[in-house]
Amino acid sequence: MAGQVHLEFGDRRATVILDNPDRLNAISAGMWEGLADAAVTISGRDDIRAVVIRGEGERAFASGADISQFGESRSDATANAAYDSATRRATEALGSLPMPVVASIHGYCIGGGLAVALTADLRIASHDAAFAIPAARLGLGYATRGLAVLLDLVGPSATKEIFFTARRFDAHRALEMGLVNRVVDKTDLDRTVEEIVDQICSNAPLTLTAVKAAVRELLADPSERDLDSVDAMVASCFESEDYAEGVAAFLEKRRPRFRGR
Repeated sequence: MAGQVHLEFGDRRATVILDNPDRLNAISAGMWEGLADAAVTISGRDDIRAVVIRGEGERAFASGADISQFGESRSDATANAAYDSATRRATEALGSLPMPVVASIHGYCIGGGLAVALTADLRIASHDAAFAIPAARLGLGYATRGLAVLLDLVGPSATKEIFFTARRFDAHRALEMGLVNRVVDKTDLDRTVEEIVDQICSNAPLTLTAVKAAVRELLADPSERDLDSVDAMVASCFESEDYAEGVAAFLEKRRPRFRGR
């Protein structure tokens, strides 16, 4: 069994599960395709306000791409181009989801696993989490798009440290770098992520999607930014039923009931 990607739906949320625990959730070629398909499915639903990505089992979020397949999937330039296309499709599809995405990280989060975690908006790690990008130990070239995501998040100095040393670093170092948002005890990880997702789901979804879109555009190359589309999203917030509900709830001292319209 080369591993699978499972997709579960709950109360206003979706959970993407990397399921290959016998190989520490190493991501097979089929799993990259499964991640892209999961993102497409989620994006087609208007009832989902938040997404969680996690690994199956107790030992890993994802230990990286499944290197045992590299002899076939990355055997030459043509095969490698096809493999890179699949990984790019997966990471771009996850990164393009309009709603907030939270990565719940425990154990190993290495290489391709870290690339998946970087598609999330928030990363919550347990104390036992271990991170690395071992490209230099494998002689791999690392895709520029993936490098740019890490660079935007932790800056040039930390990015160079991660790649130049190719060493593992713990959750506390990841927090210092700004790679993760919070570090908690492993026993508290699920509860903490659930609380964060509950908070996200209780807020106005139109506001959250507008903020996420704005951050994405502001991080883009100035020549490629589409700020007009973001301005239109912001304007639509003020014209929405949710805005009227939020103001009414504030004045009436009650919890708002946002509907995403």
